[in-house]
Formats: sequence, structure tokens, C-alpha cells
Amino acid sequence: MSKLLHHRDGNVLTLTINRPEARNAIDPELLCLMADAFEAASRDTELRAVIVTGAGDKAFCAGADLGRLLPLLARQRPPEDDFDHRVAEDPEVFNRALLRGFDIGVPVIAAVNGHAIAGGMELCQGTDLRVASENARFGVQEVKWGIFPAGGSTVRLPAQLSMARAMELLLTGDPIDAKTAFDWGFVNRVVPPAQVMPVARDLAQRIARNGPLAVRAVRHAARSLLGTPEEEALAQELRYAAPVLASEDAREGPLSFLEKRPPVFRGR
Repeated sequence: MSKLLHHRDGNVLTLTINRPEARNAIDPELLCLMADAFEAASRDTELRAVIVTGAGDKAFCAGADLGRLLPLLARQRPPEDDFDHRVAEDPEVFNRALLRGFDIGVPVIAAVNGHAIAGGMELCQGTDLRVASENARFGVQEVKWGIFPAGGSTVRLPAQLSMARAMELLLTGDPIDAKTAFDWGFVNRVVPPAQVMPVARDLAQRIARNGPLAVRAVRHAARSLLGTPEEEALAQELRYAAPVLASEDAREGPLSFLEKRPPVFRGR
């Protein structure tokens, strides 16, 4: 069975990291499969949302496979197969797999069904919405093993949390539980384990019903303008808004409201 499972339900795609026996740790093969899946999603014009989760109920993703992937990335072992060679020769495989500087264009929801540690936590940081199980834990533990968290944590966490809380995670390496992650604003929902996927699917479907051009543009604006000085950001916001407001969808939405019917968005 594949180490990455794909399930398409209409215009919502669910990707399941499928190495429960290894706490869904990312080895070179899985890294390539994840990179390819996100690349394909970025080209799918019918896609409206993506859910990422892990198989089993113990871990969302425990990060890099310490025996296979990490030594390869650190040049401590030579490539042994085609997946190893891809990872060793193309740094963009790593970036795409962890959504590090790679944007697929549609909202990504993390359905965190267990521990999200190291690279698993960094994958969460690349998502837009996060639903966590009550037993989930989040940690950037690289410093405990003398490793640098190069999947984006030193950039994303200070932007997504307060600086003090980000530095606590980064410098101690200690994990936080789901309630703390919610209190700190890192996750949107904390639910019983059996509700993680239903709640994530509900969020995805609610997003998918909205105007796709508007969703993409709003998401892009919010992510890209973060940290931009207000005057400059407001000017740039209008450039995101203009094509959406001139679209067929922007005419259909108000018309459907006046006609008391659901809108039929066509993405144009």
C-alpha cells in the first residue's frame, strides 16, 4: 500500500500520510510522494480545498525518519535508490513536501490526529486551518538532538505566534498539548479523536461552497501581505480585489442572494 493515500470527494482532496508503524515519519519515498501530490494539487483547477492527515490515532507525523531521511539530507549517507537521488539532488522536493515556500493556491487543512513533531509540526505551519485531536501534541524538538529545524519553523512560528511563545517552542524543544496550542492560537479546533476528520471535512466543504476566485485571492492576500506595512498592504489588497470583483462569480453571488437560491460559482 502506498505511503501516501489520496481520496477525492468532489473538489476536496484528502492526503493521508500512511506509515503508522513508524508514527508517520517521513522517509525519502514519502517525501517525494508528498511533493508530487502537492505539485499536482497546485495544477488542479477544480480543487477547492486539501486536507492533510496521518494514518492511525497516534501521530499526525513524527517528522523526518531519523534513520533514512535525516542522514541523507545531512550528506551522512549516499543515495541508494531513485527516491534518495531525487531528495539529494533537488532541494525543491523537501520544500514542496513541507509547503515551505510552495503554495498550492487553495486552503490546506491539517487534521492532526496525534503527535505533530519536528517536520510534522512544520507541515502544520504551512497549512491554513488546523483541527487537532484532544490527544495531539505539537513540538519543534530539533534542538534536543542538535539539529536545526530547517522546515520553516524559525520563520513561520514567530509570525504565527507571539515571539516569546515561538522562542519557547524553538529553544526548549518541549512539546505543547492541544489545549495549549489552541490557547496560543495555533489551532482552530480541539475535538475528540473521532471528530477530527468530520470537523476537518466540514470546514473543507464550507470553504468549497464559496466562490473559488474569491477564496484563492483572499487567501493569497492574507498570506502574502502578512507583516507588510499597512499603507503598502492596503494598496496591494486592491490589486487582489480588482479581478475578483470584475468576475462572473462576483455577479452571480449577489444575484443568487436576491433570487433566494444557492449561488452557482464557475470560477470565472
